[in-house]
Amino acid sequence: MTMTFTLNDIALLLIALLAGLVLGLMASGRGKYKRYWRDEQLAHRQAIRDRDARLAAAQERIAELERHPGPIGPGTAEAVAGAVHGRDNLSRINGITPQDEIALNEAGYHRYRQIAGISAEQEAALETRLGLKQGIIAREEWREQARLLAERKDDEHARLFEHRTTRV
Repeated sequence: MTMTFTLNDIALLLIALLAGLVLGLMASGRGKYKRYWRDEQLAHRQAIRDRDARLAAAQERIAELERHPGPIGPGTAEAVAGAVHGRDNLSRINGITPQDEIALNEAGYHRYRQIAGISAEQEAALETRLGLKQGIIAREEWREQARLLAERKDDEHARLFEHRTTRV
């Protein structure tokens, strides 16, 4: 006696196998994909909480600044832009022009501390890059000026360096 299957029998068998596979995956205690989904949901909720906390802190700071307005004078916009973009106003250093500041930023120098900590080799490379005479950075005391500005000693910087003229 030979057993023959019709096309309908095969189709029903495949449907039963697929249904069993789906039910088996759903009833499985391991639930790998369910864990992935749950982990993703937890990470998403945490990211939203972090974002909301940052927004609340920013709004609180804005409200505080609006309650105590400070004087707006020359350089305020530059200071705010520097704080937002993580840069100091390097053109405050006597001898650095706005064009030099752009070139310094392109070379990766954005903070006073970076200028204060340059080595003799870096100094020579900067002079070449900016098209300056050799030794001008040392003569104009960029490192000392940057150190004072980084330490927020603006009065001392003004007293020592404001009277000097910049290079030609």
